[in-house]
Order: sequence, then C-alpha cells, then structure tokens
Amino acid sequence: MILVTGGTGLVGSHLLYHLLQENDSIRAIHQKSSDLNAVKKVFNYYTTDYEDLFQRIRWVEASLDNIPSLESAFEDVTQVYHCAALVSFDSKDYQKMRRINIDGTTNIANLCISKPIEKLCFVSSVAAIENSNGGNLTDEVDNWSSTSDKSGYAITKYGAEMEVWRASQEGVPVVIVNPGVIIGSGFWQKGTGRMFSNIKKGLKFYTEGVTGFVGVQDVVKAMILLMKSNIKEERYILVSENLSFKGVFFLIAKYLGTEPPKFKISRFLMGIFWRLELIRSRITYATPRITKRSAKSAMSIHPYTSEKIIDHLNFKFEPLESCIEKVSKDFYQDYPV
Repeated sequence: MILVTGGTGLVGSHLLYHLLQENDSIRAIHQKSSDLNAVKKVFNYYTTDYEDLFQRIRWVEASLDNIPSLESAFEDVTQVYHCAALVSFDSKDYQKMRRINIDGTTNIANLCISKPIEKLCFVSSVAAIENSNGGNLTDEVDNWSSTSDKSGYAITKYGAEMEVWRASQEGVPVVIVNPGVIIGSGFWQKGTGRMFSNIKKGLKFYTEGVTGFVGVQDVVKAMILLMKSNIKEERYILVSENLSFKGVFFLIAKYLGTEPPKFKISRFLMGIFWRLELIRSRITYATPRITKRSAKSAMSIHPYTSEKIIDHLNFKFEPLESCIEKVSKDFYQDYPV
C-alpha cells in the first residue's frame, strides 16, 4: 500500500494520477476542508476516465497534527510520499507553517519509524538549500550556515528536512526532492497557477529576478523513479531551467495568446508595492498579494543545477517552454475563449 499526503495539492494530485497507472493500492490523506474535485480536474487533463480512476483511491480524512487519524492512514502502508505542506510568505502564517511543515513532518517521520515502511519520499524545496553568492549554480551540498534572512517558509521546510533525516538515522530509507518553482495545471487561483490567470487578465509588470523552474510532471516522475531505485539517504534538486520571471511571463503570454507584461519593476518600486500591500492587508485583514519576502525573491538571482539527478538516474527534464505550452492548453480547457 502506498500512502500520499497532500493528495489534493498540485504535486500530490499529479502524483496520484501517475501512481495509479501501475499501482492498485493507493491511499491518500485529505483534510475535511479539502476539495477532492480538484483531483478529478487534474485527472481530467490526462484522461476521460478520470472518474473511475479517482474511485480507485482510498481516501482517508486525517490531519498531520492528529496522530490517531494518521495511525489509521498508515495501516498496511509500505511506501510514503509526503507532499503535504503550507506555502506562504506572509509572516503571520509562520506559526501555522511550523505546525504543518515541521510538526506534521515529525509525526510522519515517527510513524515511518514505528511502522514497516520500506521507503519515504519527502517533497522539500530549493528554499531549504543555501543560495550560492554571485549568481553561481547552487547544488545539493550548499547547506545553510544560518537561518538569518531566511523566509518562514524556507525555515520550516529546512526543519522538516531535519525530521526526515532523523527518520533515516532510525533506519527508514529516505529520499528528498528539492523542486524549484513548480509549473503545473489545475490550480489557477493559487501558487504558480495564478501566473497564468493574472497574465490572461493583462498583468502589466515583470521583474528580472532569476530562479529555477520545473514542470510538475518532471517532479512526480523523479519521485517515482527514486522510490523504485536502490537510492536512499540522498537529496536531489529538481530544476529544468533557470529563467527570469520576465522570460517565464513572456512564454506564458505567448501560449495564452495575450499581451506580455510591458513594464519592468525596479527595486525601488517593488519596495513601495510590498509596503502598500502590508498596509492594505492590515486594514482589510486580507492576505497580501506580495510580501517583503516574495518581493525579494522576485528580484534576486538564484540559479540551481540538477546535475546530480541527471547523473544518478540519467534523468531528462522537459524543456520549460514545452511544459508551459501544455499547461496553457489545460488552462483553456477550464477557461475556453
């Protein structure tokens, strides 16, 4: 039995589809508030038999902070894909991220230690890896020297990794993947999906910050290959290409058939924008559309290398332009012209 946490999220839902292609015993955790229809929508991008495929999943309502519910989810499980996480750059979410990302992973790790788990795959992030200075390529050996000037999200993903490594010291075979910015279909109003929605609506601004991007299908393909391999106690950066946000925005605009953003945002203007959003969010109690941390990320140059997984698995990444073209077609499947 394979267990997937975060099955209703971007990585988890695409992972479930690919696991179902060759496995019959799949269990997925969902919270009471989760939208299971989001998983069906993702399956619909792949096949017309999405309803039958969805019914093959054994769904369990559980929370990462509720150990009894997790105990039930772990019954007869031999492999675990831990995808669940809270992603936020809003400082007010920090304690919640600690509960979900660190404490939740602690519970998953403890259950993997106490159960006959053959292997655990954890989805971390490049945010948990130290960025090299001077625009040099960052690889898996660039460990943190301190937590100063790190986002709350990065700190909690790093803390979660420490719990996974603890499980490995207790005898659980583990692999960790550190994806860059993940591009994928199905969640157009949050995460990277909002880039497609905002550009279609006529987004006017861009930045020239650089980071690593990767398609969600490459992420799940790498996870499955690693779980099938004899590899353990290793982490892998998953980045198809290092591109500027401007370059990605222009590619999205190209395949959505709309005008690309026209105006470059300077650091000075970005500083004004995030401060205005902070004021607006405090007055309206709304989530800020941009924060100090996300603004800094959008302006920074942080390239990464995936040579390790290319060497170890002869892994081939899909070109990002091809990925964006496919995701744009899925966008129009949901929002026809």
